[in-house]
Amino acid sequence: MSGALGVLPPMLIEDAVDLALKEDLGRAGDITSAAIIPADARADAVIAARRPGVIAGLALAEAALRRMDAAVAFELALGDASRVEPGAIVARISGNARAILAAERVALNFLGHLSGIATLTRRYVDAVAHTRARIACTRKTTPGLRALEKFAVRCGGGMNHRFGLDDAMLVKDNHIAVSGGVTEAVRRAKAFAGHLVRIEVEVDTLDQLEEALAAGAEAILLDNMPPDMLRQAVAIAGGRAVLEASGGVTLDSVAAIAESGVDFISSGAITHSAPALDLGLDMSVCP
Repeated sequence: MSGALGVLPPMLIEDAVDLALKEDLGRAGDITSAAIIPADARADAVIAARRPGVIAGLALAEAALRRMDAAVAFELALGDASRVEPGAIVARISGNARAILAAERVALNFLGHLSGIATLTRRYVDAVAHTRARIACTRKTTPGLRALEKFAVRCGGGMNHRFGLDDAMLVKDNHIAVSGGVTEAVRRAKAFAGHLVRIEVEVDTLDQLEEALAAGAEAILLDNMPPDMLRQAVAIAGGRAVLEASGGVTLDSVAAIAESGVDFISSGAITHSAPALDLGLDMSVCP
């Protein structure tokens, strides 16, 4: 998992997998397999797609299997960000049968969830491919899984917004209300920020947009503006700030939003509402 997708730190993968396995194995482990499968039985298996989509999360599936059987053979047939059709083999596995069964659900849960995010992201990306706009995710992620879900967004061709409250400033409506206005909020943010911290301001009117531009905001989030208002905002900004459209973005509306000329469109739905991609693990006993 390298190149344009970046690399998920192994510590994040290990922590997520260990927590999930502890939850699933509980206090006694896989009592079904212990009762039915001989301890030394070996098996081959494949992970295959049952629906069309985009793959993400292979490293987590592999880590779950290796956590149960360090000697498991895990051979990738496809990589993260690959598009698949039903029946496509994603990975081939060989190892201790009990171990594969113990890791199966955790491996598929991660792979299905992250592939679902990648698949939905790709649908949004494809819908705006005829424009300059880029699709970005938000902080509306599953607690504890943000880095993994944001990686899945990249697998689907999307961009990552800030990862947390500490890596960029986003001055939202409540900040503006408490500080007394857009100008004062931006002034305070600029006085506090280091030279590498970008400041973005959320606005919901064209008057606020003009105030944010005058205050020197580097990026402006246009909140819940219809396409006609977005086009006016693009004309008013005239390239003086990066413009991001957000709020209520759907697959039905995203193309019209992109055609307004904004630079980015952020969507919480691509992480918090993506249905899991249906993948299965099918086993056969080694001779």
